[in-house]
Amino acid sequence: MFALIGFAVQAIKVAVATTLAPFGDEAFYWQESRALDWSYTDVPPMTALMIRAGESVFGHSPLGMRSLFLLLGAAMPLVLFRIAQRESTTSAAAWAGLGWVLLPLGGTLGVMAMPDVPLTFAALLMLAGLLRLVRDDARGAWLLGGGLALAWLSHYRAAMLLPAGLGLLLFHRESVWWRRRSFWVALAAGSLGLLPLLLFNRAHDWSALSFQLVDRHPWRFHADGLAQPVEQALVVTPLLYLLLLWALWISARGRAGDMTAAVLAWAGGSVVVGYFLFGLFGDDLRFRLHWPLPAYLAALVALARLTANARVSRRLLASAFALAGFGCAAALAYLAAAASPSFAQPLATYKMFPYNFVGWNEAAARTRGWLAREGGPVLVADNFLLGAELDFQLNASQPVYSLDHPRNVKHGRAPQLALWRLDERGLREREAGNSVLLVVERTTGSAREREAWQSSLCARIADLQPLDELSLFGGRKVFAWYRGRVPRAGETPGCATSR
Repeated sequence: MFALIGFAVQAIKVAVATTLAPFGDEAFYWQESRALDWSYTDVPPMTALMIRAGESVFGHSPLGMRSLFLLLGAAMPLVLFRIAQRESTTSAAAWAGLGWVLLPLGGTLGVMAMPDVPLTFAALLMLAGLLRLVRDDARGAWLLGGGLALAWLSHYRAAMLLPAGLGLLLFHRESVWWRRRSFWVALAAGSLGLLPLLLFNRAHDWSALSFQLVDRHPWRFHADGLAQPVEQALVVTPLLYLLLLWALWISARGRAGDMTAAVLAWAGGSVVVGYFLFGLFGDDLRFRLHWPLPAYLAALVALARLTANARVSRRLLASAFALAGFGCAAALAYLAAAASPSFAQPLATYKMFPYNFVGWNEAAARTRGWLAREGGPVLVADNFLLGAELDFQLNASQPVYSLDHPRNVKHGRAPQLALWRLDERGLREREAGNSVLLVVERTTGSAREREAWQSSLCARIADLQPLDELSLFGGRKVFAWYRGRVPRAGETPGCATSR
């Protein structure tokens, strides 16, 4: 059943990934893949490298961009099964692999080209390495080191995986394998994954670290962080969430000397607790439900051990997994709906409207038409997400500049656009006096933010004149096109016509 359900879910994921327009951040990562560097101001280089490699093999398309992420997503339940098989029985390990497939965030992982895919796979390698070291298998050190390097190259949240190892070092000193030379050499090799990040940050005023550690976090207590366990219970599905936490708790209370239980407890529990504490003071504006995902890898292995020891009822497991399967099916159905305008339309009246997935194809088609009619003007988007989506749809056929929208700063992309000279300053320096086709995403942000932004456009682009407007999904997403000119040095633009 594990293999059958896993194959079916993977087939659905491939179908969705083929038709789903890039999520806004995905499109920006694609832009980074077109300008490979040691790192970037938002994330380390692994996501861009995987996108570039996937498109090199499978061509430019949503599926080509996501191909390697889909492969990693398909490999995770298989690797998890093998890990659990070593620690329990084959039948119990199948429950662990199936649990990951049915976990809504686990089952959908890989549909989008996001840093969490290699980061979660890195966490799985590190878990495998630690469990092998428990069995006195020296190869575990290299799995641990390789996973650590991959984690650092994937996201700065790799730091949240370190407390597990630190806890094991401090509280389980009796384990002789901590004194093995291969262990420390592998950790040193894994730390080399930090080198590209440090080289980039040093060369660019530590902009990426500043965003990840300072700019995006309020670093003050906010009570909404207390809702994290409820959020996770809904995302994981309640019964399975409770079972996974219970499995980690039982592992933490395991008998002295059971280092396998200690590894699972620390690998899972430190991530759950760490993100809970971090969430009370950290970023509360951006999507964060996926952050604790690596914890559930260890929890599923722990649950497999309890299943093999008959400490959990198969009927209870079946009930939990059935509910999780319903959640995974709902998540995949939501993504499939986002891939089709006709299915997304009924969601337009609800808060679950897939705003960041829809409208890009229609906006790009209209933009192509106006570029041809206007004789190939400079293309400018009013924010970085729209600029990235247009760039992806046009396959980098011409530069796409972005105005200095507050969204660029909020998401940490303004410094990267400045490095590429695709911000307003770069526009004025490189294209002064040239004609412009400006594309505006009118429905982004709050009503007050939109009004202030719209009124500033005439001060950014000279001779601004409205050309066209496209309203989609009952006005939930609206794009507008303008003709204009890049201001010359010292020029103060004014509005010829407003709309």
